[in-house]
Amino acid sequence: MTRDTPEAGLQHAIVQALRFALPRDAIVHHCANEVTEAGPRGQIRQSILVGMGVHSGFADLIVISGGRVLFFELKAPKGRLRPDQEAFRDAVLAQGFGWALVRSLDDALGALADHGFSTRIASSARRVTP
Repeated sequence: MTRDTPEAGLQHAIVQALRFALPRDAIVHHCANEVTEAGPRGQIRQSILVGMGVHSGFADLIVISGGRVLFFELKAPKGRLRPDQEAFRDAVLAQGFGWALVRSLDDALGALADHGFSTRIASSARRVTP
């Protein structure tokens, strides 16, 4: 994700909000799993990263707190999941972990509530997952 995409701004806002909302010992992590450099040099770098364990379709953020794990895939309002992202989602859910498609800060905070995460802020009513 490059810094000039709608998802990048959303991700920054969500990370800041999660750092405020979650307990201090929570982990919010972004795994930079793709190279944005074009051409042969970028292809070589991506190949090296795949050899080091980068997983195609991996979620944008991982939240670990209170013995729970939740993966966030961030998308712009009209953004769609790629097939590798759908496969990652399905694998995560099959293993019993949480996964959420997030298009807004409200989606992110709602997903925390939906998946039973404790926060330092008052929770609103549970919502329907997008």
